[in-house]
Amino acid sequence: MEKFDKQAIDEKVRGAMPFEHRWHNRFHLEMPFGLINDPNGLAYYNGEYHIFYQWNPLGCVHKNKCWAHVRTRDFVTYSMPELALWPTDVHDKDGCYSGCGLVENGQLRVLYTCNSKDEQGVRTAAQRFGTWMENGSVRKDAIIVPGNPEGFTAHFRDPNIFYHHGVRYFVLGAQRENETGTVLVYREEADGWKLLGELKTEYSDFGYMWECPGLLKFGSHDVLLFCPQGLEAQEYQYQNVYQSGYIAGHVSLDSMEMIHGKFQELDRGFDFYAPQVFQHEGRQILLGWMGMPDRDDDYPSAEKGWVFSLTMPRVLTLRQGHIFSRPAKEMQELRIQESAVDIEAQETDCVRADLAGGAEVLLHVTLGKAQTVDLTLGYGMEKTVLHYDRKQQVMTIDRTGMNLGGKGKRRFKLYADQTLSIQLFIDRTAIEAFFQNGEEAASFFVFPEKNILPELVVTSDAAMEEISGRVWELAAFRFR
Repeated sequence: MEKFDKQAIDEKVRGAMPFEHRWHNRFHLEMPFGLINDPNGLAYYNGEYHIFYQWNPLGCVHKNKCWAHVRTRDFVTYSMPELALWPTDVHDKDGCYSGCGLVENGQLRVLYTCNSKDEQGVRTAAQRFGTWMENGSVRKDAIIVPGNPEGFTAHFRDPNIFYHHGVRYFVLGAQRENETGTVLVYREEADGWKLLGELKTEYSDFGYMWECPGLLKFGSHDVLLFCPQGLEAQEYQYQNVYQSGYIAGHVSLDSMEMIHGKFQELDRGFDFYAPQVFQHEGRQILLGWMGMPDRDDDYPSAEKGWVFSLTMPRVLTLRQGHIFSRPAKEMQELRIQESAVDIEAQETDCVRADLAGGAEVLLHVTLGKAQTVDLTLGYGMEKTVLHYDRKQQVMTIDRTGMNLGGKGKRRFKLYADQTLSIQLFIDRTAIEAFFQNGEEAASFFVFPEKNILPELVVTSDAAMEEISGRVWELAAFRFR
């Protein structure tokens, strides 16, 4: 059998669905085996959202990079995942790396990075178009950038197309020869794609590589997404191995310069990287990889044969230079309405709620005299705590009370004057939290050692004036 036999791999996926292991998530996209990472090729085509993502169907290691593919009309019911793009020739024999999707001349196209190494281990990164075919695979088309330009290393990847005044461009993550990260811009012209150069920013020495760039438009404002690698951790930011964030301002493609504010992180959790955003009907929709490179010991599901998830879809808005992210409204369709339980209490320092194996929690805490509030997810003797310090205006996510997987703490600034608002999506292992109506978000995994449904306990150091909210059990994604 060939190394990548689409028919055999697709049949193996179908045979492993639905998921059975208690660590497999119910409303986060993941695979029954192998390793997934970056979402790719996001596009709306023929009435459906198309989601591609990196996948190694042969093991739980960062090798054999292929693309998997699903389709959905509503982010709730999905086509069966299938192998769509895999290494086949000298250009991408060492991996089909990340890229974007677009609709062109009535076809769904992709643009991705081919990765190839010679016998001495020297890398060549080429940018290549492809076309999604009705048989579920991607036909490989022309290579439009055969290698890295002078002055830049072969760490040169993740093309993402955008449009400006009817002209197509793409941004590309790159590394200068002095081993600092940047973003390059290419423009489509009659005779091919022309390198315009670096998009100049105030961050000329900000990590050793910028991955997964994307240039977005919010009204009259531009936002550059990218993932800088090599930032030094600080007390309230840059606490992961690698970061995912953005700068907001205005881009001039004439001067190849961006006037912008400070770099801000998109997600404050332990497990979020390589997000991609696409626009449809006025919504900027984000999917991210729930995982983190070079933290293999944090993910014990690899011992069971699979690792990592994608986030739920989020809708981004820009307010005063800051991105707010909220779960896409389609996620409300997962709520099992008859399971809803209201939380209503006044002048209390403790509230408890039992949670199902998949749950959404919406809470509003009027702080009153309380200076600290703890939201504890208890799994028997294990726990994960979200601790808010009102005086310091700091939220801490603490996984040190878990026995398996990643531990540690994440701390970030969060302003809550009178009311603390939190929305939690608690899957079997994947958790996504949204604070202050989407001002901040945090994605992270927990791996309960025992098969115990979680309990939510909200406590405070003094009486909370009021706590209100609702808890729902959530249904699982459906596959057809």
